[in-house]
Amino acid sequence: MINRVIWIVLDSVGIGESPDAHVFNDEGANTLGHIVDQYSNINLSNMRRIGLGNIEGIKGLESDIEPVGAYGRLRELSMGKDTTVGHWEMIGIHTSKPMPVYENGFPDDIIEQFIKETGCGQVLGNKVASGTDIINELGDEHYKTGYPIVYTSADSVFQIAGADNVLYDANAVI
Repeated sequence: MINRVIWIVLDSVGIGESPDAHVFNDEGANTLGHIVDQYSNINLSNMRRIGLGNIEGIKGLESDIEPVGAYGRLRELSMGKDTTVGHWEMIGIHTSKPMPVYENGFPDDIIEQFIKETGCGQVLGNKVASGTDIINELGDEHYKTGYPIVYTSADSVFQIAGADNVLYDANAVI
């Protein structure tokens, strides 16, 4: 009998490209492998104890002969490359059609709807960026204007950055 499950999800910590990597321009993807290559002295001893080093295809991490956890390498059945599709699949929802990706930011109709629903007046950014990079780039302007920073990681996820004491309407649901 299993009384408790601790499910660890390491978003964007892939262990090698999927067979459909070419569909999403992800050939050569292997985030964990590249990290281990770059930082050979990285200490992942607890993750190894759970079984990380025992997963087929992991290079550069020693395996534990008797891991204390369950481990495995999964391949999505769903079409898509974003976090939402992956999380849905973990709970049993499979998608046969990938969600739209926004390689050039979100189209005007989506931004206009966001502005209408939130009353924010306008947004900053609306482009593909990492969260830290876009905050470094537009943080000062956000503090001056109160406009939210909107960005995407070139997937279907609409991401918003903003300081809670600066946003235009603390009562708006974003």
